Amino acid sequence: MHKIGVLGGDGIGPEVVREGIKVLRAAAGRFGFDFSTVDYPYGADHYLATKEVMPKNALDDFRKLDAIFLGAIGDPRIETGLLERGIVGAIRFGLDLYVNLRPIRLYAEHLCPLKGKTPKDLDILVIRENTEDVYVNIGGFLKKGTPDEVASAEMIYTRKGVERVIRYAFEACRARDKAKKLTLVDKANAIAAHDLWRRTFDEVGREYPDITLDRAYVDATCMWMVKNPESFDTIVTTNMFGDIITDLGAMLQGGLGIAAGGNIHPGKVSMFEPIHGSAPKYRGKNVANPLAAIGAGGMMLEHLGEREAAQAIDDAIARLLTSKEIPSLGTDSGLSTTGIGDRVVAALGGKAAGAARKRGSRKVQASSNR
Repeated sequence: MHKIGVLGGDGIGPEVVREGIKVLRAAAGRFGFDFSTVDYPYGADHYLATKEVMPKNALDDFRKLDAIFLGAIGDPRIETGLLERGIVGAIRFGLDLYVNLRPIRLYAEHLCPLKGKTPKDLDILVIRENTEDVYVNIGGFLKKGTPDEVASAEMIYTRKGVERVIRYAFEACRARDKAKKLTLVDKANAIAAHDLWRRTFDEVGREYPDITLDRAYVDATCMWMVKNPESFDTIVTTNMFGDIITDLGAMLQGGLGIAAGGNIHPGKVSMFEPIHGSAPKYRGKNVANPLAAIGAGGMMLEHLGEREAAQAIDDAIARLLTSKEIPSLGTDSGLSTTGIGDRVVAALGGKAAGAARKRGSRKVQASSNR
């Protein structure tokens, strides 16, 4: 049995995660595996009630899980970045989830804003380094709030960190078995430190003679993703650049309503999430599209070894979008959050979800004195 930690988080997070779990139950019923869930309360409401972002022992609890399913973090009532760094960042860094895995796949032609592009033109796997770069938050302020204020932030890259994510990318590119081309995205012409990426890429690449090595600056990459997305197969890039180009990729595939991602340490507990925000203005209205969360659940099953079930979820999403049974990815689809989840369950042929819904689930009541 797989043990999954669930952090619904803020805004629409709990609603889309609920549908993701519903689909996972249906897949479990169809494909003959089981899982239990542990619900964690961390997010804005918990912080406002306890003044605690996340308890110190939370990471120890997470290490006992097989995977973490995250909804969304962020709330306008809280200082910008406090929850994101204290929960999402803390989990990524604390569990050393050094791979951010983001598939950019166009499911249906009518969803793409690019003229004349079809699903065969947009199928990119982006592998973003997830534990280094400016996100380590080395830096600070001098004379803050004065006319002489200085703010600094350092980009940090280590040979170990760069090499392990590049090596993962080569393996992923080989496993995809598509064009077998791996593109390194950097800014080595302007940022001297990116020479470490280029040298490591070339050195590791010699071990993969079946993979074509490609290099592109990040600004050119953004241009070519719009003009010729079919020119990309697999991309490996830095933490910051990966953060940016995957949102561009999300819009090319139809919007954040379909964009799923994984925060992965191979062989260890990893975290999966829709990459959209918490959209607090839609909280509790049952209008948010949960397909990104459902897709993230499918990625989680892939990580857990339930590959047949993961593929079935992806196929169900593709059929529903191609047929326009789910006509759009925004709040204007005419379908409720629960309604979209129900359609995915039906597409899976899963009627066992309801009976399993209450089985193997518990909540963690967390406070600062745990």
